[in-house]
Amino acid sequence: MAIVVQKYGGTSVGTLEKIKNVARRVGKVKDEGHDVVVVLSAMAGETDRLIDMAHDLVPEPDPREMDMLVSTGEQVSVSLFCLAAQGLGYKARSLLGYQAGIQTSRLHTKARIKDIDATRLRQELAQGQIVAVAGFQGLDRFGDITTLGRGGSDTTAVALAAALGAEVCEIYTDVPGVFTTDPGVCPEARKMDYISYDEMLEMASLGAKVLDIRSVALAKQFQVPIHVRSTFEDTEGTMVVNEEKIAEKLMVSGVAYNKNEARITVRGLPDQPGVAAKLFTPVAEAGIVVDMIIQNTSADGLTDMTFTVPKVDFTQAMNLVTELATGLGAADVLGQTDVAKVSVIGVGMHTHAGVATRMFNALAQENINIDLISTSEIKVSCLINEKYTELAVRTLHKAFELDRDAPPREETL
Repeated sequence: MAIVVQKYGGTSVGTLEKIKNVARRVGKVKDEGHDVVVVLSAMAGETDRLIDMAHDLVPEPDPREMDMLVSTGEQVSVSLFCLAAQGLGYKARSLLGYQAGIQTSRLHTKARIKDIDATRLRQELAQGQIVAVAGFQGLDRFGDITTLGRGGSDTTAVALAAALGAEVCEIYTDVPGVFTTDPGVCPEARKMDYISYDEMLEMASLGAKVLDIRSVALAKQFQVPIHVRSTFEDTEGTMVVNEEKIAEKLMVSGVAYNKNEARITVRGLPDQPGVAAKLFTPVAEAGIVVDMIIQNTSADGLTDMTFTVPKVDFTQAMNLVTELATGLGAADVLGQTDVAKVSVIGVGMHTHAGVATRMFNALAQENINIDLISTSEIKVSCLINEKYTELAVRTLHKAFELDRDAPPREETL
């Protein structure tokens, strides 16, 4: 008997009827003889409603109290699901994150899973229960409830699958799988049958909203196969697996974009050993993720440092960097929020040359200026003006012929 972990997002459990539908779908898997652990997000819109209530009271709510507040959304979902499953004749038990043994760091609103004690989960499964676990949350070493940040339910599901040795982690959402790009921007986008962990990591980090990047990193680390599927269609989705299991490695498999970007430039920074560490260490300690980093050639002992941060962290980052830059003797700090990042991704870049050249030429033909460039073994990213994002995505999708019907990427045995 295999263990299957399933995760359903907010749109999948947005109404009582949808919760009943999820209970019926889970019941079918149970009827097939599998043990099932279900991870649920809060009902669609509920987390935002709770956050808005907090901000109506105070402009900057205390992070610990925010975790106490927003974690209640998932509690509602799992209890309603279990009632629905019980109404269908199944044994079902709901557990909050800490009851499921999820132990986290203490960084409120952005906690990381440190360990999972799966004893309670295994006991419940042994009793024939369908176990519904509240996603997005856990408990720190001081006994306080923590949350994992946006997309945390994906991470919860993959972490539980790893802890239980599950056969597969199925991520159910409102789309039928992973596409070559956002179908809402490019109607010619195609669903992929398979995508590698590394490709999915890049797409998630570059703005694709299908999977949270932390969940993909965990899946790769513990070799957990992920199946991205639609809650509303009974069809196969996209498998996220090892690169070695994919027979055909395309030069470029997808185009991603991210409008949640802001650019910060520190001008006139002393070009000395240790300055970059002094600048970025406090930023990292504040939980702010720095992405693209460009340092200009030194002139007269001074240099300019440009980097990007999530737009939601821009104000905090600007205040922190301005203070740090002043202490380091920099000339000034500039910020810009009307930027976006577009990227092409593909494990086939290992063996194909000219990807960057084709990308730059395609953007140039549409008079789209490139502000920053970053690369890795399987991706090329460009920072551009935000107003050209959709045009850039469609242009690159066509330039790399992703709009053409291609043979499905197959999994090797």
